[in-house]
Amino acid sequence: MSDSYSLLILPGDGIGREVMAEVRKVIDWLGANRGLTFRVEEGLVGGASYDAHGTPLTDEVMARAQAVDAVLLGAVGGPAYDDLDFSVKPERGLLRLRKEMDLFANLRPAQCFDALADFSSLKREVVAGLDILIVRELTSGVYFGEPRGIHADDNNPDNEGGRVGVNTQRYTSGEIRRVARAAFELAKKRGNRVCSMEKANVMESGILWREEVQWVHDNEYPEVELSHMYADNGAMQLVRRPQQFDVIVTDNLFGDILSDAAAMLTGSLGMLPSASLGAPMANGRPKALYEPVHGSAPDIAGQGKANPIACILSFAMCLRYSFDRAAEADAIEAAVERVLADGVRTADLMGPDGGTAVTTGQMGDRIVAALAAA
Repeated sequence: MSDSYSLLILPGDGIGREVMAEVRKVIDWLGANRGLTFRVEEGLVGGASYDAHGTPLTDEVMARAQAVDAVLLGAVGGPAYDDLDFSVKPERGLLRLRKEMDLFANLRPAQCFDALADFSSLKREVVAGLDILIVRELTSGVYFGEPRGIHADDNNPDNEGGRVGVNTQRYTSGEIRRVARAAFELAKKRGNRVCSMEKANVMESGILWREEVQWVHDNEYPEVELSHMYADNGAMQLVRRPQQFDVIVTDNLFGDILSDAAAMLTGSLGMLPSASLGAPMANGRPKALYEPVHGSAPDIAGQGKANPIACILSFAMCLRYSFDRAAEADAIEAAVERVLADGVRTADLMGPDGGTAVTTGQMGDRIVAALAAA
């Protein structure tokens, strides 16, 4: 496969542009020192796109996203857009990218770097060395099911407010099987264990989920260890004994909740990357979008306080899953670990033991320097 890769960078809103600037430093270093060619273009998404074009994502940018090898996104949203109609809120741009690119598997790693184990809300001995991966189904379920909406409930005299809100949890066998396959494939490259989470005790969609994941296991991946767990128990187990898990696969709603819970085990949202993957394109690479878990943080935008590590680690995931460049991905992750071990900290990582305080740009420079020194 070629060493030339096309990227569409969508910095978005708030701190998105600042953290993405540090990713560009890593991209430039790899191009100059590892013989990789990145064809990089930029576009607007979210509030930045709305300000310029009156829509959170233009058809032109959507078409470019479909054409490139991978999309890197910063963050979208902010209070300046709170009063917009729901249809044009910044987040609708991100949801459109996910839906039209059919990015059905959302990968949310929760890895606790040793230097940050004391930043977790749990005890060091519970989270030290933590390395789990949550695979969340991303394009179906209650977030997309029909019927949905808020409407009058005129035929129910006991309904004091007179309205009812409806969202539909809906899954097909095919939607469940494809995300299960993604989880099993990832587990084969890790600890070879998958835990599937749902609510089969109270939801028919949960029964279907459990049956279809079991079918994929029995017929296609019998060599991978599979367990099942109710999602509410899964939430409890994540904060009780998180290291029992390797790969967790779950639906859209539960994945949203469980991955945020897992995020806090690591100590800071500024450390957490993510990937959203779809079916392979003609060149064999998956449709893919990579983004940090954190939001746009408009309260610190432009102040050099943002932590760029999650965005940089999202690019490392891009190298690993889209470009099959595991060596370069490992090098970036090792560089981050060395910088943290040296006590270098952005504002969100400053604890009672202190450390060397750096700006967003300085953290990016330190990581590139660690890459060069390896």
